[in-house]
Amino acid sequence: MSDALATEAWAVYRAAECLFDRAAVEAAVQRLAGEVAALLGDRNPLLLCPMSGGVVLAGHLLPRLDFPLEFDYVHATRYAGALAGGELAWKVIPSATLAGRHVLIVDDVLDRGITLAALVEFCRREGAAAVHTLVLVDKQCQREAAIEADFVGLTAPDRYLFGWGMDYKGYLRNAPGIYAVAGT
Repeated sequence: MSDALATEAWAVYRAAECLFDRAAVEAAVQRLAGEVAALLGDRNPLLLCPMSGGVVLAGHLLPRLDFPLEFDYVHATRYAGALAGGELAWKVIPSATLAGRHVLIVDDVLDRGITLAALVEFCRREGAAAVHTLVLVDKQCQREAAIEADFVGLTAPDRYLFGWGMDYKGYLRNAPGIYAVAGT
């Protein structure tokens, strides 16, 4: 990435509105961990993290899940650093066997639903016994796919968000809260 883009990202960060600070996000992750444990704690689940957005949430969620589980990742993206989603590109499929497993997809945000719906369908085609979905943020917008998350940490308006895995042109995934780009 260019220095100009890094400078732009810094300006966006400084002007953004913080919708959820670190404490609010951490509380949501703790609540989600309890909900997941109650439903899947005795099922030997496979947690599936979509890269790159889901990695921050997964990293904070995993240590809170005090039961046996397996972890893997998938890389399917519609954004690739852009501000709007395009066609879904499959980059990496999970190496773990999904057949007969209880799969929990752990992702950063549910907005239009296209990527999450495709991941659920992929898991079902691979023979998963059950597929559950967990998102840190459920963005209140018009879905393009008929899907809702089973576990939701926070609900946000339909604005361009970044932080905690969500990016702005490849930057700001590491922001310590959930922020909305000014003017969106």
